[in-house]
Amino acid sequence: MAELLPLTLTKVMQSRAYTVIILGTENKKFAIYTEPHTGLHIQSYLAHTHPTRPSTYDLLDRVFRGLNVKPLQVVIQDVEETVYYARLFAEQIIGDQKIILEVDARPSDCITLALKYQIPLFCTPAVLEKSVAVAD
Repeated sequence: MAELLPLTLTKVMQSRAYTVIILGTENKKFAIYTEPHTGLHIQSYLAHTHPTRPSTYDLLDRVFRGLNVKPLQVVIQDVEETVYYARLFAEQIIGDQKIILEVDARPSDCITLALKYQIPLFCTPAVLEKSVAVAD
């Protein structure tokens, strides 16, 4: 994969209709829009609170542990118009073998997993170039 740029999550804004996630580098910020419930999960990880009922991310955590999978990083790899595409990279150990898994996933889910597992979030230079800049 080409050079990767580290991203920082700078803001999450919530409404009844959607959530806006502001990500970026020191030089440029961009917005990803997602469903309100995904924004609530992101906000709960940022606030270090836990919902009263298990979430889909808790289910994924149990599956990961059961399969000996450790999330490593998230890469937002492409954007077409306003649709972003991401990959979750993880490591699975089976016996003496380490396998790197690359999973296509929604950026909003990947961002949530990056917060949950405290793993780095990156994008490609092309994503940063093609994304529409927003004020922080």
